[in-house]
Amino acid sequence: MEHGGAAAAIVTLRGEAELVRRAGDLIASARTEYLCGATDLVTWSAGTNAVFNEGRRPRLRPGPDGLAMRKVYTRAALGDPESERRLARIAASGAQVRISSAPLAREAIVIDGRVAILAGSEARGARTYTVIREPDVVEGVRSLLYATWEAADDLADCLGPAASASARPPVLDEESRAVLAALADGLTDETAARRLGMSLRTYRRRVAALMADLGATSRFQAGVLSRRAG
Repeated sequence: MEHGGAAAAIVTLRGEAELVRRAGDLIASARTEYLCGATDLVTWSAGTNAVFNEGRRPRLRPGPDGLAMRKVYTRAALGDPESERRLARIAASGAQVRISSAPLAREAIVIDGRVAILAGSEARGARTYTVIREPDVVEGVRSLLYATWEAADDLADCLGPAASASARPPVLDEESRAVLAALADGLTDETAARRLGMSLRTYRRRVAALMADLGATSRFQAGVLSRRAG
């Protein structure tokens, strides 16, 4: 559903698939600030992870002119050890993560102060996502969300020791680096196994183990995380 004139200042999307199809490039287009607010790890994970796994991930760049990726969650995101480990891995990837003791006014993503995406309630069936380009509204959403992020606690102060340890990148041996290099080169499993002198089964087992070590949900994400870990 679209509201307004030809510029479509407000567009309502239904479900994660439509979010990925129609707003995926917007999500990936962040250049200065990617500000995300969510109650827990569920709201945005399916849609944004699908975009990221397609290679459309905002590029984090260090320095004052780089992309600042800020994420704020409520304490509902700390509900279990696996969630804590996931949050720690998000922080280890370069995002600034904070935990708010107060509920969020709205679950939203704001991109470069020019686009806001609001998540609707999932209690009404398929979750809707409203994409807003109206400058005054976007600024209002950003102001509320940034104020919550500013008042929230740093993730490191909210995690247990096990989760904090999981944020440290794993030490990769020479064989692991060779497997990651094969993934980065886009080789088929068969070609990579031949190059590395492994059986196909062994190669696939090594890939699966590396993904688990890096906390990656896809081969593409494994390559991204390994590069960030050096």
